[in-house]
Amino acid sequence: MSRVCQITGKRPQVGNNVSHANNKTKRKFYPNLQKKRFYIAEEDRWVTLKVSTSAIRTINKNGIMSVLKKARANGNVVI
Repeated sequence: MSRVCQITGKRPQVGNNVSHANNKTKRKFYPNLQKKRFYIAEEDRWVTLKVSTSAIRTINKNGIMSVLKKARANGNVVI
């Protein structure tokens, strides 16, 4: 699986390692992704999503159904 959040769409960013001598080499900054199961009461089922930790906080704050509805509208959700 790719390293992309299924809710927010966060993906790896590209940057530089910078040494003390100011030499620059390419590197990647990966999002903090976690595999997490969520219970959807309306559908009476469990769903496993690969989400960033910021997406988990958003789900805890707003609820899984409202977050899934927004993510589907943005075209991010795979389920």
